[in-house]
Amino acid sequence: MIRPATPADVPLIHAMIRELAEHERALEDAKATEQQLREALFGADPAVFALIAESDESSADGTIAAGEPVGFALWFRNFSTWTGTHGIYLEDLYVRPQARGGGHGKALLATLARICVDRGYQRFEWSVLDWNEPSIAFYKSLGAEPMDEWTVQRMSGEPLRTLAGFAQSDENPNKATSLSI
Repeated sequence: MIRPATPADVPLIHAMIRELAEHERALEDAKATEQQLREALFGADPAVFALIAESDESSADGTIAAGEPVGFALWFRNFSTWTGTHGIYLEDLYVRPQARGGGHGKALLATLARICVDRGYQRFEWSVLDWNEPSIAFYKSLGAEPMDEWTVQRMSGEPLRTLAGFAQSDENPNKATSLSI
């Protein structure tokens, strides 16, 4: 079963983000706190959303109970200037190892695809590590197309602060601006 996340799910989402970061060999980079997630997902102006996958039945080996949360998807709206429509960007998709192969990942992706179709969004996009061959094969089996001609760019830390220092405000052309969006 797939359901929207609730505020009570924040500790679970946080724990699964840490599990995902460990799987991606980057646990030291996973710095988000439960409070940050709570504010982003359920604050006054949420800009990110989450779905929870729960097991429909107990596993034969007893490692998964019926109704147990086994995965999540965290996403936000993006916008395409080419199509003139919003889309969904999937930031994280994670299914716990003991639940993989049970259809939870596909159910999470199908639910997000349904949101796109129902809202008239034209694109559903995400990134995958190039070494994660099982996930790449899974995504391709669903009809996803790799965007090989595109390279993700990221700026953070000191380079981000340095570039921000070049922005000017109308009041003081020598100071960086803070825009309300």
